Amino acid sequence: MVKVIVTDREGQVVEVEAQAGISLMENIRELDNSVDAICGGLCSCATCHIYVDSHWVQKLPPREEEEALLVGGSVNYDHEHSRLSCQIIFTEELDGLALTVAPEEF
Repeated sequence: MVKVIVTDREGQVVEVEAQAGISLMENIRELDNSVDAICGGLCSCATCHIYVDSHWVQKLPPREEEEALLVGGSVNYDHEHSRLSCQIIFTEELDGLALTVAPEEF
């Protein structure tokens, strides 16, 4: 099984057995202190905002325009590392991907 290394909002590192073929959001949303994913993956709320570890940034497809606009409006936006986990389909090639859940926006 493939895995994702998640640093949650409390700073705890959790190794998740992930399923390929579904989004990162779907793989991590049930974790405590993880993404909220209010819109369920429709790319309309940015509550699944994550920071992708530097080692993995270039291995992901680039942000589509809708994702770039939505995540770019976040007060916690990081130009290099910010992504919406609903927009990244997890594949076996991403085994070991490390990410940090972005802080909640109030």
